[in-house]
Amino acid sequence: MGKDTIADILTAIRNADMARKRVVRIRFTTINESIVKILLREGFIENVRKHQENNKSLLVLTLRYRRNRNEPYIITRKILNLKRISRPGLRIYSNYQRIPRILGGMGIVILSTSRGIMTDREARLERIGGECLCYIW
Repeated sequence: MGKDTIADILTAIRNADMARKRVVRIRFTTINESIVKILLREGFIENVRKHQENNKSLLVLTLRYRRNRNEPYIITRKILNLKRISRPGLRIYSNYQRIPRILGGMGIVILSTSRGIMTDREARLERIGGECLCYIW
């Protein structure tokens, strides 16, 4: 784990999704908690709980999978794409009019605004821009 905690959680979720793991454990920070709450609210993950282990706080995520209709006992992976946009070496900012739409609104952009971390739809409704943290579709 490096200093970019957002990239760390996106990579952990992406790797667990590709390996068909159901549970992911990530380090607890307030930014990570806000991003995970957005993922939970948007339906990309199934459950989140906070866990204390050896004086370290962790977030335990349960990934969402869909079952194949033809074979009910085989779990197929949900296609989950996560892309880090703004990073410590290159910050990407956008006003509310120029926030990108991912797949015509099917995906989400997570923004860090002056009113907290929110999705692109919420930022457009409140007419505020911010730093584009990541794309999820």
